[in-house]
Amino acid sequence: MKKTSTRLADGRELVYYDLRDDTVRDAVDRRPLERTVTTSEVRRDPLLGDSVAVASHRQGRTYHPPADQCPLCPSAGERLSEIPDSSYDVVVFENRFPSLAGDSGRCEVVCFTSDHEASFADLSEEQARLVLDAWTDRTSELSHLPSVEQVFCFENRGAEIGVTLGHPHGQIYAYPFTTPRTALMLRSLAAHKDATGGENLFDAVLEDELAGERVVLEGEHWAAFVPYAAHWPYEVHLYPKRRVPDLLGLDEAARTEFPKVYLELLRRFDRIFGEGEPPTPYIAAWHQAPFGQLEEFEGVTRDDFALHLELFTIRRTSGKLKFLAGSESGMNVFINDVPPEHAAERLREVASS
Repeated sequence: MKKTSTRLADGRELVYYDLRDDTVRDAVDRRPLERTVTTSEVRRDPLLGDSVAVASHRQGRTYHPPADQCPLCPSAGERLSEIPDSSYDVVVFENRFPSLAGDSGRCEVVCFTSDHEASFADLSEEQARLVLDAWTDRTSELSHLPSVEQVFCFENRGAEIGVTLGHPHGQIYAYPFTTPRTALMLRSLAAHKDATGGENLFDAVLEDELAGERVVLEGEHWAAFVPYAAHWPYEVHLYPKRRVPDLLGLDEAARTEFPKVYLELLRRFDRIFGEGEPPTPYIAAWHQAPFGQLEEFEGVTRDDFALHLELFTIRRTSGKLKFLAGSESGMNVFINDVPPEHAAERLREVASS
């Protein structure tokens, strides 16, 4: 992998990740952009104890542009985009309309390929490995920013999810706090460790799932399963078999196997609802240990946390979506229409090969 860092016309950082070491990236952003002005502010809810990012400048972000005006495609002639060069393998840049900025963190966009019509599932294993390497590098870089406590790499795919740009891409949020979902995991981890005299909850969950009926696929270094208490109609958790706290901890064997396993999962997701159905909308979310202090989670260290990816769709059956209504949105109590065992069986049936 070759990494080339540059700046866009308004001062935002852009980084090319290339498969070839001899690739030259010297294209200049020719757009007449003024420096980005953000109004991002993090406010803490005194009753719930969580945080909300208030970012009014995002109201003006690009919304469903036609394909020939996509800001994530390479620049071509006088059609200038966020990527100054005429081609790229993988590129990462600071979001022009970030939810988090400055002392409130940072937001980046990750473009998986220059092919506007592709999806992550269309990537080759070599390309998918490059994305993994980019995620890992950005996790490392962002973790060193003084305002950052947790790094979250994710992909929203599909208009049903709320995606406003059709180009295959994901995002990275660098939070100035430990997110509520991660805090819940850490509290459960601490309680289990205390109650069992030191047993790791992530290890116990993975061991139980691998011995059960909800395994979707398993490699030498990775395992994918539908969790016992899945919140979403079709939800898969992908774990490295050797527990590590973050992407930086993966060894070469796990990195080499990841593209094959992950691409297989994504291709199965596109087959869940049968031939002729539109691509399955999904969210793919990496869960990594926070880089901040964990004193409030007594007895827990970063190494107790288990890196894993959660992949899920809001489509519950052909032509029908699961909406977060009263119980889910009002009280955070999920109701799942698809038994996890049935979801796992379906995902095993639709092997892409």
